[in-house]
This record gives sequence, structure tokens and C-alpha cells, in this order.
Amino acid sequence: MSTILVIDDEERIAALILEALSMFGHEVEIATDGQEGIRKFDNRKFDLVITDIRMPGADGNSVAHHIRNSEKKYTPIIGMSGTPWLLENDEFDLVISKPFPLQILIESVENLPGLTAWGNLRRVSYR
Repeated sequence: MSTILVIDDEERIAALILEALSMFGHEVEIATDGQEGIRKFDNRKFDLVITDIRMPGADGNSVAHHIRNSEKKYTPIIGMSGTPWLLENDEFDLVISKPFPLQILIESVENLPGLTAWGNLRRVSYR
């Protein structure tokens, strides 16, 4: 299926997402902060990046900005946030408000071919 980079400083959330996406046949790599995520992104090709937006150091906005200014700028990005109002840009393809059912994330990943990379931000809230 897809190779996905998940970036989240909350290790439990990252592990849960890894387990769920792996069950659906995706290859998932985890980064526990934005800087690590940027390093991994630069060193490998990913079909999708899923990142928390609010993290210490390099946050999800910084990660998205880095991706959009790289040679792999059309890589789709899903942002996850309990504080979606902290988005500084519209460099995400989709933003999902935390908390959310894992099924919503799975469906978003499965429907990703229907998303256009970069430029058509969709916000999804499940509260």
C-alpha cells in the first residue's frame, strides 16, 4: 500500500496510529518530534506524512513548510491537532481535529487519492 511517516511527540498516539495503519497494509515509520520527522522525510520517500501540529521545537507547521519547500513538495500532508486554530498556513491537504476515531484517519488515508496535494485544505472535526 503506502509508505507513511507519522510525526507525533505523544508516543502512545504515534504507536496507536502505527498499529492501526499497519493493520491495513501500510508501511509506517514514526518520528517523535518535528526535527526527527524532517530528517526522516529528507532521507526517504514517503507517500504521505501525518503530523501533529503542536509539538515542541519544530512543530507541524514547520514540518509542512519544510516539505512544501523541498523537492518532494507534492507529498500529501495530514495535520492532526487538538488546537487547529494554531495553523499558520494552508500547506496541509487535510487537518483532523483531535480527538478523532481511528476509523476517520484510516478512511482519510484510504481516500487520499481523491485529495489534491497542496492547495485544497480540508478541515475535519469530530467533536
